[in-house]
Amino acid sequence: MHKLFALFALMLFGVTAASAEELEIATAAGPRSVSLPVETVAVFDIAAVDTLDRLGVTMAGLPSNLYLPELAPLKEKSTDAGDIFEPDLEALSALAPDLIILGGRSSTKVDAAAQVAATIDMTMDGDDLLEQARQRIETYGKLFARESEAAEARGELDAAVGTARAAVAGKGKALIVMTNGPKISAYGPGSRFGWLHRSLALPAAIEDVEAATHGEAVSFEFIRSANPDWLIVLDRAAAIGAGEQSARTTLDNELVAATTAWRKGQVIYLPSGDFYIAAGGARAMVRVFDAITKGFGKVD
Repeated sequence: MHKLFALFALMLFGVTAASAEELEIATAAGPRSVSLPVETVAVFDIAAVDTLDRLGVTMAGLPSNLYLPELAPLKEKSTDAGDIFEPDLEALSALAPDLIILGGRSSTKVDAAAQVAATIDMTMDGDDLLEQARQRIETYGKLFARESEAAEARGELDAAVGTARAAVAGKGKALIVMTNGPKISAYGPGSRFGWLHRSLALPAAIEDVEAATHGEAVSFEFIRSANPDWLIVLDRAAAIGAGEQSARTTLDNELVAATTAWRKGQVIYLPSGDFYIAAGGARAMVRVFDAITKGFGKVD
């Protein structure tokens, strides 16, 4: 009897093991295998949250602050499991997720989170953010069995990019600046925001801006000297809810007012959270490109 029970248990284990499925996906740390299905997931990367929400994936654990107003309703059906910098391991243990998705600001906590459950780092580095965003949409579609939704989201993103490219074509050169209260940084084609120039074939007013993570600290004189046809502005304080003076207030001075961009009303204020916190998210990227299209004017 014991032998028959042992044989039955062994056969059952074999069937279960054979039916277990794994999907190999590309992550920031290289290829990783994820066991399927993923039924309970905790997500700490806002770009991933944005994309998964577009695909209709329910997320059981989320950061306490989602930053984007569009994502606020997700808090009603999820557990606070830390913030975008550090997951709450106790909360995660109680949640018992099948998978934890980190990225960007939480990427340094992969080893800690992996003590609780399988963890992947889905950071996007910005070298080719648009293509990475496309790949993430496809990957999440496969991971959560949302392939058709992923195809729709990819189509929406591609359409937004195409419309924005048409809108900027032949309209002149642009300078991307970030304000942080009264401070200003400029970003060129080789910077973390250079993907915007490359994805839209948008000429840069200054080619040799220092390619640093936080841009090159510049003065109002620098902006006046660069004299961009278009000024594309990120308000970092608004993105993180810091309560500092707004980008509009910071840039409202005689030197900036002397630029072609200011004189012609060609200053575009990007949706700050989408561009700074959720860069690479399916819907966030669409909103960024839509803002560019609107700023550059309707396509004839």
